[in-house]
Amino acid sequence: MTEILANEPVIRLTAFAGIFAAMTVWEILAPRRVQEIGRGTRWPSNIAIVALDTALVRLVFPMTAVGVAAVAEAKGWGLFHTFGVWTWAAVPLGVILLDLAIYLQHVLFHAVPALWRLHRMHHADLEFDVTTGARFHPIEILLSMGIKLGVITALGAPAVAVLIFEVLLNATAMFNHSNVRMPGWLDGKLRWIVVTPDMHRVHHSIAARETNSNFGFNLPWWDRLFGTYCDQPRAGHEAMTIGITQFRHPVEQRLDRMLTQPFREADERYSFGRREQET
Repeated sequence: MTEILANEPVIRLTAFAGIFAAMTVWEILAPRRVQEIGRGTRWPSNIAIVALDTALVRLVFPMTAVGVAAVAEAKGWGLFHTFGVWTWAAVPLGVILLDLAIYLQHVLFHAVPALWRLHRMHHADLEFDVTTGARFHPIEILLSMGIKLGVITALGAPAVAVLIFEVLLNATAMFNHSNVRMPGWLDGKLRWIVVTPDMHRVHHSIAARETNSNFGFNLPWWDRLFGTYCDQPRAGHEAMTIGITQFRHPVEQRLDRMLTQPFREADERYSFGRREQET
């Protein structure tokens, strides 16, 4: 186990590269929607933002999430240690509770106007594909990392649980943001155990009510449990408009424009408190 944790960067990078390549091939062979804005316009900036986010996280946070979990384990920090939760139970429970925390954080970033201004850069992508799943503003990424480290410490989640969660989160984020087609019967069964592309695509609809639904990234249960589940987009998957009402000019897909979006054009129509409002 120690050897696995020591090789965390290699494990995560290998998983990321493998899933990214697999979803890209799937998108080419069986796309769900015809994309009007090609990869040549969007991918350079979306991939550049991933590189920038990764560099900033490494610069600002000296320890990874797995490293913080290992320290918490060694020092006996967190609820799991306080209540003596056995490791065999703490690992799956840690993965599930971390996923719940990500769901609640996602809702928060829609509900608080200042946080939505950061998060909307993710929604301002005019298409929906595997790169959208990693397109987040650097300030949001830093805030998210701080929240995640706090939750890991408070729970005292085992380091192996955190590693499993990190790999799963990266993999499912790329999977459920992919522009891939699968049989309806398969989607219907899968979305009981994992967030599928058709399920999460609804969240990227231009309609405010649909934007404020299907917040899950990995496990689909939270949306059903907390009443934020939306089965299908009103316009249908092929006809629905991806994105938000702002930043719709293709020039907004440039990296420099993406980075300044939080500081331009306030718009409250996507406030989570206004879920019933339609665009």
